[in-house]
Amino acid sequence: MLTLAELSQQATISGGGEFDENIWVQIETLRQGRTQNDKPFFDLEVVDANGRAKFKIWSDAPAYDKCRDLQSGDFCELSGRFFINNFGLNVSRPTLRGLGDGEIESFLQGSPAAAKLNQENWDFIVGVCTALKEPRLRAVSLLALKSLEKKWRRAAAARTYHHARRGGLLEHTSQMLRGAVALAPLYPEVCPDLLCCGVLFHDAGKLWENDYPERGFVSKPSRRGELLGHITMGVEIVNRFWHEAKAADGELFANAAESELVRDHLLHLIASHHGEMEFGSPVTPRTPEAWLLHYIDNIDAKLEMLRCTYAEKSEVVPGLFERRPPLAGMMAAPLAWSLAARDKAD
Repeated sequence: MLTLAELSQQATISGGGEFDENIWVQIETLRQGRTQNDKPFFDLEVVDANGRAKFKIWSDAPAYDKCRDLQSGDFCELSGRFFINNFGLNVSRPTLRGLGDGEIESFLQGSPAAAKLNQENWDFIVGVCTALKEPRLRAVSLLALKSLEKKWRRAAAARTYHHARRGGLLEHTSQMLRGAVALAPLYPEVCPDLLCCGVLFHDAGKLWENDYPERGFVSKPSRRGELLGHITMGVEIVNRFWHEAKAADGELFANAAESELVRDHLLHLIASHHGEMEFGSPVTPRTPEAWLLHYIDNIDAKLEMLRCTYAEKSEVVPGLFERRPPLAGMMAAPLAWSLAARDKAD
């Protein structure tokens, strides 16, 4: 069964052609309205783990009466003949069926490949943190992972630009951590344990700012996220687990001056990871680990934006895609992609 992103991509590739498909979705909003000619309809906005879409359900559609019984948060199977036009993804003669409890659980877990990737990413993060040699950083990291596992495995890394989906923060963090493990040994000024711990916690505030409910794909703004922001909350989270780890094992923190030095450096990584004050960081990077963390974060975010461009946008001309904000200008297809297309044509 296709996701919304895959459905949109297939509709784009079809070049205006129509195809029958069944998809599982969660209703985000459902609003009844009428045209100027008094024709009734429902505006239906749906989401899944990878995207969202809007459809108009007209009064002559089989799904229209079912819409009367549905509300925000319900899980459904949407079936019909899908196509794309100037207004985006559309469906003709749609039908809607509510999902059963077993289907909902399967839907929330994602495809077998997605569930496998989520577990692999989680195991990798736990493995890296378990191997940290600095005992205070190791204790704080493992305590936070144990306490916040469910949130860490479902939160998004952003709302729109990159990894803006359920489980996106885990993908982003694990990929950044792979980059940190690879790059840290190349720079003798960098403390690998500090860098890895900074990667783990740099977006920890998004566990609240971009959280998802346990049963759903709709991430709603939170009061704490809007009033404080993820950087401020990240500092708060580290301080919380630092003090909990200290209370659990005082011997690890017996050298107070050294412990405070390590904590200050860790907090600096969170506070400075956006790189510039105009982008939300209260301070700019001042340490080797802070600079490396900032660029690793930026690299992974930008490459994810490129992947989304290739998946979501159409080619204006062969090898050149429509602009997808916030990237400037139209993005070009990767060289390997271009060469494969050439070889296929030959």
